[in-house]
Amino acid sequence: MATEGKKLQPIIIKRIKKAGHASHGGAWKIAYADFVTAMMAFFLLMWLLGSTSEGDKKGISDYFQSPLKVAMQGGSGAGASNSVINGGGNDLTQSAGQSKRGDGADKNAKKLSGDKNKVETAMRDAKKLAALSAKIASVISNNPKLSEFSSNIRLEITPDGLQIQIVDDQRRPMFDSGSASVKPYMRDILREIGIALTDVENKISLDGHTDRSAYGNAARGYSNWELSADRANATRRELAAAGMPDEKLARVVGMGSSLPLEPDNPLSPSNRRISILVMTKEAEERLLGANNVPLEVSTEPQKPVAAPAKPPPN
Repeated sequence: MATEGKKLQPIIIKRIKKAGHASHGGAWKIAYADFVTAMMAFFLLMWLLGSTSEGDKKGISDYFQSPLKVAMQGGSGAGASNSVINGGGNDLTQSAGQSKRGDGADKNAKKLSGDKNKVETAMRDAKKLAALSAKIASVISNNPKLSEFSSNIRLEITPDGLQIQIVDDQRRPMFDSGSASVKPYMRDILREIGIALTDVENKISLDGHTDRSAYGNAARGYSNWELSADRANATRRELAAAGMPDEKLARVVGMGSSLPLEPDNPLSPSNRRISILVMTKEAEERLLGANNVPLEVSTEPQKPVAAPAKPPPN
């Protein structure tokens, strides 16, 4: 055959393999990390600006506007009075004279020590007053005579100490009307409170209060001021009879109707009350001062003082 002399051509089949996508690398991760870091720094800056006082912001602004001036003024911002020229010495923030090494550290140590002592004293006072409040409440609830008057006795822990208020009642007044004569059940209450206060180290403030009703003998010079003071002194005598030393009393004051318990109802019987405050050490220092000298409180009405005579015209 004619085809037998011809060579057969091979058949070539090309197969194309589909390979995966080439790797993109990790560049996007770096960009994303930079973005997250920038956002974190932005929100941190916003938080710092929100928690910074206006004075600090002004100091920072003044520093960036005139850093040399702020540095010369001791770093305290615009209007600072400390100058490196006036002070001299090793500490350039001092305005006058040479400063000893460790002077600032000593001041900070003393301040921290004083703050620590105040905190410890306040904690001790809080524990003592809480225990005293529980003790008085227990005495009242366990005494059949006093338990029926529990609604008239109010115990409250205040920033100044434990406040014991014996509040008057329309049906059970503490004193005879218009006088400082103590009712028998009021005497029992005061005697029990006096016994509870015998061992207390804190000073005590005693206030008498009345309502806004006008006193009948006001025209004779005896008013709610004198009445409240007399009732406070009558209370003091009952507490002393129970064994509470007079040295524990820091003051005995008649407040009249100046501090009503119910300001919206000045004629309410609850405004007639006796307030016994077992003071914290801090309140005691505020009242008596650093030397612990008791204040002298006069219950006598003050007489008007004549005005000085005017000098003759020149």
